[in-house]
Amino acid sequence: MAVSTLPRSPVDTLDRPERHVAPPTTLERLWRWVRTPLHLPGDWQRRRLRAALPAIHRHARRLTALDEAALDTHIESLRRRVLAAGLTSRLSRETFATVREVAWRELGMAHHDVQLLGGLALLEGRVAEMPTGEGKTLTATLPAATAALAGVPVHVITVNDYLAGRDAESMQPVYRRLGLRVGSIVHEMTPEERRIAYGADVTYCTNKELVFDYLRDGRELRHDRTPMLAHAARLKGSLDDRRLLLRGLHFAIVDEADSVMLDEARTPLILSGRDTNDPVDIALIDEVLALAGQFEEGEHFVREKAQLHLTEAGKAVLAEQAERRLEAYGSGSAWLGRARREWLLQQALVARHQFQRDRHYLVRDGQVQIIDEHSGRVLADRRWERGLQQMIERLEGCEPSDPNRTLARLTYQRFFRRYQHLAGMTGTAREVRGELWRTYRLRVLAIPPHKPSQRRDLGVTTVNDARERWVWIAQRAGNLADQRRPVLIATVSLADSEALSSALNERGRQHAVLNARQDAEEADIVAAAGRSGAITVATSMAGRGTDIALDSAARDAGGLHVIIAGLHDASRVDRQIAGRCARQGDPGCVEWVVGEHEALLDELRGWQRHLGPLLQRLQRAQHAREKRHARERARLLEADWNEADQLGFSGRGE
Repeated sequence: MAVSTLPRSPVDTLDRPERHVAPPTTLERLWRWVRTPLHLPGDWQRRRLRAALPAIHRHARRLTALDEAALDTHIESLRRRVLAAGLTSRLSRETFATVREVAWRELGMAHHDVQLLGGLALLEGRVAEMPTGEGKTLTATLPAATAALAGVPVHVITVNDYLAGRDAESMQPVYRRLGLRVGSIVHEMTPEERRIAYGADVTYCTNKELVFDYLRDGRELRHDRTPMLAHAARLKGSLDDRRLLLRGLHFAIVDEADSVMLDEARTPLILSGRDTNDPVDIALIDEVLALAGQFEEGEHFVREKAQLHLTEAGKAVLAEQAERRLEAYGSGSAWLGRARREWLLQQALVARHQFQRDRHYLVRDGQVQIIDEHSGRVLADRRWERGLQQMIERLEGCEPSDPNRTLARLTYQRFFRRYQHLAGMTGTAREVRGELWRTYRLRVLAIPPHKPSQRRDLGVTTVNDARERWVWIAQRAGNLADQRRPVLIATVSLADSEALSSALNERGRQHAVLNARQDAEEADIVAAAGRSGAITVATSMAGRGTDIALDSAARDAGGLHVIIAGLHDASRVDRQIAGRCARQGDPGCVEWVVGEHEALLDELRGWQRHLGPLLQRLQRAQHAREKRHARERARLLEADWNEADQLGFSGRGE
């Protein structure tokens, strides 16, 4: 293997470069919403990219004839030329052909034409919509290696630590042969290990770890965020580069872009620290929780689209209780202010009625740990703020933790637009192409599959209640397993996966469960899910970025059979889960099992809950929830711009 002797790229000496994104003016904000983004026809765009394929294949034929030493010499020459001339069209095509040849020699996998098209779209700064199973991990090596050979640090961003570590390890032989260093960021790493990983040419990381590391660097930089101020701080000796983690925001490829940039973008990321100066008032928490336990839904509070609100009757009862406590404890009581006591009680109602154990959180080793609603994984370092964490801990009999103090705050919407080059890839983007354009100025380009899909849709089965659903699915999965078919059952929540697991155990059916309790065993569970007769129960965490490989017996029996137990918050998630089967021309089937008890129906009110067939009502509810989530993201973005205006005026950063 040839190791490059070139010096580090000049880009390494820049002071944390990133794109400056100014808040839009009032006119620009209005224009962004009323204007329909100009999307050139997809066929025209694909034809334009396809015009580059003959040149890539010409270079590929020449490289195929080279022996190992000659290929290493070519790689060294290519890197010198790319560093000198930059990423011209001609050199980009030659680089793509080189990466393709190296992948074939090191991994035994050569990029198909559709992967080359996807790589070209990413290099142009687009979102490449590639059907599930088309090899997006291998596709990402094309633009990532091309940019890295030009001396540009690259971040490949994905949804969880498992995928970040797996992709970095599996693609490392390609980068290593090209003379590039690859690193990965996982949650348990120390600051020094993170610094080394971010110092690599290509770094695989998760969105959350990346943003939190960026916020930590912001705490170090404080007011010296711009290159000029940072350089001045170095000269004064007030800034130590050795304490910073990242080298800036240069070139990002976001895997599962719709999940990362939209689904997880409804709440800002908050870097917090323990506030030991503000101890937890256990007595107050217990008082509020006890009072909340006496309130009745419909009389004292109402539930409106995933939010709880006190009614006038509830406010009156609260005021009466507050007067009694003030008489008992005096004016120093925390019940004195009307706004404060209503807010406290509302938090207690949320803790009692809104957040459910094994759906929104689990209790492990005496601690309440939040479950990510998008991935189904445990967020070990995340905590609810403003007293909610302590209330739930008290309800679960856990020792209340110290409250958090906000140190820094940033939204995904503002963070990703700071990259000098931003691109993404996913299997499900067409439904949200308008929002991706409005928020990130990213255009979506659909890439056709390498082979026609053989998936069969078996339709929808309706059941009366949850128990009937689990019995029906357990029976169905058992019959399919007896036919040597592998079965993947996708549930909406951890609690659902465990209820189904119990139904399978009652019938003596061996199966694997993949949810927030088994996230450490994900690789082994997914690897076995494609075996003949295997039954796997999983939350949506198994639906992103993992490839279920079929053995020959499973393929002959008809391929993977996917059962989706309940519709998810977004139709994109259901479509992505369905894509677990029938990959790359393999056979496979998908079916849905739904019932009147679906929590999704809470989105509908009054007559809407009962008018029309169940599937139509669920789809209306799903569409309503998608629209509500989109509005929440839009409100957050608008609030983020307003905050940026205020912070910019005051001279403060996030």
